[in-house]
Amino acid sequence: MKKQRIIGVFDSGVGGLTVMKEILEQVLDVRIVYFGDTARVPYGNRSREELIRFGEEIVTFLIGQGAEVIVVACNSSSATALPFLRERFDVPMIGMVEPGARYAVEKTIAGRIGLIATETTVRSKAYSSAVSRALAKGSLPKDPTLRESWQHGEQPIALVKAQGCPLFVPLIEAGLAESEQALGIAKTYLTPLKAAGVDTLILGCTHYPFLEPVLNKILGEDVLIVDPAKAVVKELENLLKHLDDWERSGLLESPPALGKKPWRVRYYVSGDPELFRQVGNTLLQEPIDQVEQVVLGE
Repeated sequence: MKKQRIIGVFDSGVGGLTVMKEILEQVLDVRIVYFGDTARVPYGNRSREELIRFGEEIVTFLIGQGAEVIVVACNSSSATALPFLRERFDVPMIGMVEPGARYAVEKTIAGRIGLIATETTVRSKAYSSAVSRALAKGSLPKDPTLRESWQHGEQPIALVKAQGCPLFVPLIEAGLAESEQALGIAKTYLTPLKAAGVDTLILGCTHYPFLEPVLNKILGEDVLIVDPAKAVVKELENLLKHLDDWERSGLLESPPALGKKPWRVRYYVSGDPELFRQVGNTLLQEPIDQVEQVVLGE
């Protein structure tokens, strides 16, 4: 039977489903164990210590479910807890911030990158630092004019404005992503970014892709929206190739073969399973048949 690797994906709620969907569409021969920490959503106002503790509990659970790779599909956790989690656990982990920053650098045409995110992610300044690191490590814009101007020191490339959006996650978790209420709140949040003249906008929370229709309506065609999930998938594909190479060389044990009843995704939440299923079905426009509640931290 064909062997498949198990990927653990976690977020504070339904936001990580945007990352999961990208993985399922782009990466073959993987299975996903998804954990939504819906009992403790949102993460955007949590302390670093809380996010580290939540991450420890969730990663322990996912590894117990057979996960060989962890995708931290939450920007707040990626920005604050991921370095600690990488030290704590002997399993490869991919966050959202570094791939998202590299992707934004590649896509910008004017060098003026903006960010919308939770308050925790904005305060961490993780994306600003990641943009600088991406440039220092050789990432370059694909636009030839900007690339040449930057290389000659004539045009800066930087994250010029970061905007906290604390009301977005509760709206999305309530299934109100395309409501008039969401449109009004989004107009308020995006005004400073438009004033700053950003040409590229990073969605610094995995919930926010569900708001893309609303954001596009406000921003128009002049601002490119960057979803880090697309870059995360590329990083995951590269990592899986390395794991396959290590397995062939004997440095890594083979993953278990599929049983008689193969599955593609298993969903777990810490809060109400039925609410997650209903909201997830609405947002994904695909059926989520079964969700199991798992209480952590007790």
